Amino acid sequence: MSHLSGKTLFITGASRGIGLAVALRAARDGANIAIAAKSSVPNPKLPGTIHTAAAAIEAAGGHALPLQCDIREEDQVRAAVAATVDAFGGIDILVNNASAIWLRGVLDTPMKRFDLMQQVNARGTYLCAQVCLPYLLQAANPHILTFAPPPSLDGKWWAPHTGYTLAKMGMSFVTIGLAGEFGPQNVAVNALWPRTLISTDALNMIPGVDLGNGRKPEIMGDAAHAVLTRPAEGFHGNFLIDDEVLAEAGITDLSGYAVDPSKPLLPDLYLD
Repeated sequence: MSHLSGKTLFITGASRGIGLAVALRAARDGANIAIAAKSSVPNPKLPGTIHTAAAAIEAAGGHALPLQCDIREEDQVRAAVAATVDAFGGIDILVNNASAIWLRGVLDTPMKRFDLMQQVNARGTYLCAQVCLPYLLQAANPHILTFAPPPSLDGKWWAPHTGYTLAKMGMSFVTIGLAGEFGPQNVAVNALWPRTLISTDALNMIPGVDLGNGRKPEIMGDAAHAVLTRPAEGFHGNFLIDDEVLAEAGITDLSGYAVDPSKPLLPDLYLD
């Protein structure tokens, strides 16, 4: 199956950036998309809300359900999943995209910021999977796709920002566990990570990084689509990289994804 027509996707953090790119690619197939994100009113620092995302998804040919949802809050996640099932009859795909980032060392990381990252990234991924799984287990070709890096214990990735790396690798380890438990039940549980920086508003959190040094979020939208249209049976526990996924799908010219073709692409974190 090469399309997501009629499929229902529950995407966290889909009001902007990579989450929205995944939603828009699925929308072009006519998919149903639950936008589970915190942004319900415009933020001067971060463009995009669940409502602007819903309008874009509908314009692209999809069916959108905007849901204000803080994935740190169990009751909000349960309510959002229930609303999705009520609107669309089930859930076929969970995309764990929501993530908090703070790239500082230990002495420059307030515990409030540390806690936020652990709650959103690792715990949020676990919670969303726990609540969606009863529906995924009933779906025809269920997928859980989490945006997390290949797990690494190399200190070079930990030393500069232990708090963020712990939270992000936490998503990777949750993926390993879910794949081990639910892969044998024919739920495709995998992770996807970009080869290069992806130019989203989150990059503004990283000092010295120019948005021109990255690729557009659409590359992750297209790579995710290639993953989510694969047969779920026997496909789990993989840590996939966007350009490798696209190459396997026959897409090798990635020049169109560059934000500024004149600037060098910077590798993303956690990849050598």
